[in-house]
Amino acid sequence: MEANIANWIILGISVMVLIWMGFKTNNTVVKTSSDEGGFLLAGRTLGPFVGAGTIVATGFSGWGFMGSPGTAYAYGTTELLGNFFFGFSMIIAVLFIAKFLYRRALKMGSLTIPEFLSQVHEGTDKEKRTVQALASVITVVLLSVYMVGQVKALGLLGGTWLGISFEAAAVLMVAIIVLYTSLGGMAAIAWTDTLMVAGMSISAIVICFQIFSDIPLMDLIAKLREIAPAHIDPPTAEPYGSTKGHMSMLVPYTLMFSAVLPYMSIRLMSFRPDVKAHQCALIAAPVALLLSLVPIVGLYMRVRMPGLEIADNAMPMYLQNFMPPLIAGVITLFILFAMQSTANSVLHVVASAISHDLRKAINPNKKLPHKKALSFNRIMVVLFGGISLLLMAFAPPYMLNLIAIIGTGTLNAALLGPLLISAFWRGNAKGAIAAMLTGFVVCGILMAQGGLGWIEPPIYASVVSVIAYVVVSKMTAKAGQGVGEPTHSMA
Repeated sequence: MEANIANWIILGISVMVLIWMGFKTNNTVVKTSSDEGGFLLAGRTLGPFVGAGTIVATGFSGWGFMGSPGTAYAYGTTELLGNFFFGFSMIIAVLFIAKFLYRRALKMGSLTIPEFLSQVHEGTDKEKRTVQALASVITVVLLSVYMVGQVKALGLLGGTWLGISFEAAAVLMVAIIVLYTSLGGMAAIAWTDTLMVAGMSISAIVICFQIFSDIPLMDLIAKLREIAPAHIDPPTAEPYGSTKGHMSMLVPYTLMFSAVLPYMSIRLMSFRPDVKAHQCALIAAPVALLLSLVPIVGLYMRVRMPGLEIADNAMPMYLQNFMPPLIAGVITLFILFAMQSTANSVLHVVASAISHDLRKAINPNKKLPHKKALSFNRIMVVLFGGISLLLMAFAPPYMLNLIAIIGTGTLNAALLGPLLISAFWRGNAKGAIAAMLTGFVVCGILMAQGGLGWIEPPIYASVVSVIAYVVVSKMTAKAGQGVGEPTHSMA
């Protein structure tokens, strides 16, 4: 009871800080902006420190602190290597993709990824509007799946931490996220993410210190080799693929995750004009490397508590049994922060897809006054927060990492060609439409059939989607559309 009271106090203090940040960014960024860009893109004011913080915090989210240790518990060191690839890919995205997205989006006036896709691909007005509408619908559907996993993780950990039911904890956490996100939009998300990633980094340090103080690294490896040799020397790349060779698929998959997903790539469009990519990368790199170590909890728990029925309970059981109550409470708060850092981003992107992209695609000639557009954006944030809670009730009992990959992997497959490949080989609007539909359908079919590693369907579907993008664009190309030209060469 005393521990729960302390946890409620810790939560109360943190919520006040988050809400203050929401009010602060609303007054300094959103209210001072002349259009929706203040809410949707933080007025393009993110500096290198906040930019790096929000990218890493969003990348290493609920899957990083809950799903990833659970996957390591079940499958071994494959997950640890996968996390290092994720960290590496975030740095590549910052160094080589951020400036491209920023410059093109600024030149065209794009405020969202679907809007960017419609503006960068030539076609009739109807075709371009279809690109924007389709991209927004696919984003809403697939990120809704991902959001369910985030809310489920928040409820599972928050309920245990606060001593309340899973459902009550999920409602409480979503309400907190909705409140500060609807106040300050992307600016509030970025500021709070930076605070959150600081806590996540401290947590990772404390966790590693405790684990290696208890069992030195070489002893941990030796013990794992005794009780679960496949965890140290995996014969396959499971759960990501059925052979060791499938491990190489994690490289392109993690690159797509960092550069293509709308809730990641939108950050690359929100930097200040004077931000240097290498500055941001130098800040993000050590933090990403540190957070990549978190799956070690799963390996440690495999030795200390080998009989867990639910692998995703590895982190909660670790904190409950191997950390002092106060430290465990603070670390749990930071893990909840990690989940919130992605949940708020997904919430913001999905709300934007409805309030901005669908609205403009359906009725492009109707101009909403700035205040009305802002109110509409905020209403959508609140509405989707409620919808995500309802969807959670129907979520299948999959591992958290698998739920994440179903949503984000399918979205990667749909958007890879139109968003990333177009930087080097630009198709037209018809090609973009074909690529999105192909990636969505093919990945969905492969996921539903089963029998493949977790990341195989997104990778295979991405290849088919890119082929469709190129073939359809070439077959339907008209004079002056610039099919085949790189987007970065556009005047």
